[in-house]
Amino acid sequence: MSQAEDVMAKILERKLVAVVRCTAEQVEPTMDALLAGGVDVIEITFTVPKAPDMIAMARDKLGDRIVLGAGTVRTVQEATDAIAAGARFIVAPNTHYDVLAACKQADVPYSPGAFSPTEIQDAWNAGASLVKLFPAGIVGIPYLKAVRAPMPDIPIMPTGGVDVDNAADWLRAGAVALGVGSKLVRKDALAEGRYELITATAETFVAAIAEAQE
Repeated sequence: MSQAEDVMAKILERKLVAVVRCTAEQVEPTMDALLAGGVDVIEITFTVPKAPDMIAMARDKLGDRIVLGAGTVRTVQEATDAIAAGARFIVAPNTHYDVLAACKQADVPYSPGAFSPTEIQDAWNAGASLVKLFPAGIVGIPYLKAVRAPMPDIPIMPTGGVDVDNAADWLRAGAVALGVGSKLVRKDALAEGRYELITATAETFVAAIAEAQE
């Protein structure tokens, strides 16, 4: 099994990717809180300053306890920097074929963003490991069901609009994994330093995912 296949297997098993946007000082306690709640597939987004430094810090502190990725990666340079810092998978809001090629060369899974059926199919045909439906909340669960009907072979991860109340429904509709940001890594918890709230929320997501598989 290649490195990319190993990482993809873990993502598909866990079915949840935590999207982290925080400061450098918040990285370690946030990761610890997610781990305590049973979430160990985590991406740090390039919307935060010095994202590669934060990825390297998380990788150094937590090693293989987490499956660490980078999100909102929109350029080849960002992908290269993220992988060099220790990111084991790359997620994007769009599909960039040069980024896809760079990830393939590095044996790192790439989950590009797509919205329409044509975009989803094109991303998959180009070699995406997983297609991120974004922004999923705009179209909702009925849209995913409609897309999955003629495209049951394409693994799709909705991101945006996923919360603990609808997580199980997204999975039942055909999602292979869920990307979740502030509904999991709560802004109020980060602002107040109440990381136990992140742990508690993580536990509810893990329970919802388990429920969907019963």
